[in-house]
Amino acid sequence: MSGRRAAAPSPRGTRRPGTRRPGRRGVVLAGVVAAVLVGGGIAGVAVATTGSGPAEAPVARSSASASTDPGAAANGSGTDDTSGFQDPAAPAARSTATPVRVEIPAIGVSSGLEDLGRGAAGELDPPKDWDSAGWFADGIVPGQVGPAVIAGHVDSPTSAAVFYRLDELVAGDQIHVGMSDGTTRTFTVERSERAAKSAFPTSDVYGSAPTPQLRLITCDGTFDTATGHYTDNLIVFADLSSE
Repeated sequence: MSGRRAAAPSPRGTRRPGTRRPGRRGVVLAGVVAAVLVGGGIAGVAVATTGSGPAEAPVARSSASASTDPGAAANGSGTDDTSGFQDPAAPAARSTATPVRVEIPAIGVSSGLEDLGRGAAGELDPPKDWDSAGWFADGIVPGQVGPAVIAGHVDSPTSAAVFYRLDELVAGDQIHVGMSDGTTRTFTVERSERAAKSAFPTSDVYGSAPTPQLRLITCDGTFDTATGHYTDNLIVFADLSSE
């Protein structure tokens, strides 16, 4: 069963939801393993780590400073005491909220989010529910600096699944991610990219990024009856627009 849709994105409104013929499994990321794995882990998960701020540089002190008034330098007494620079204000506490829901109004998606981990070979596990998306819980939390990843099935053995219409998204569409603390983080679609699973753009999807970003992933291309999987992936790239 092949040739179910053209290689280019469908203009919105030209295909009715639910017209994909059933019975073709859309096992999300099942073929991404080769591209995502390097040495048994998720490649270059190179996810950006975000610290509380730049490391404090050591400040040299003279022997005289030990016996002077800590505020002497600031008061212009002629000493070189630098103790006034040693206690910067603590950074604001980072939220511990995690994503629990994704809403994509342009394509009618409203789904809870499963926590996705890694399989035995280090691959990203797909959601267990055909109609639910999931986020990569070992990666970036949506809204933090770096690329957060949400994946979902394109179809099930019998019907369309949660990300069936993902290829209809265009630049400017919004993605709302509901957090466990009741807040919502909104991302704006920048672009979409199709890639063969044998040439998955690992660094673009999981690599570090200087701003809060989001990737949505599903299966695409031709359904290979020999392997039971699709040949390609569809990746949607989005940037944080509001919190």
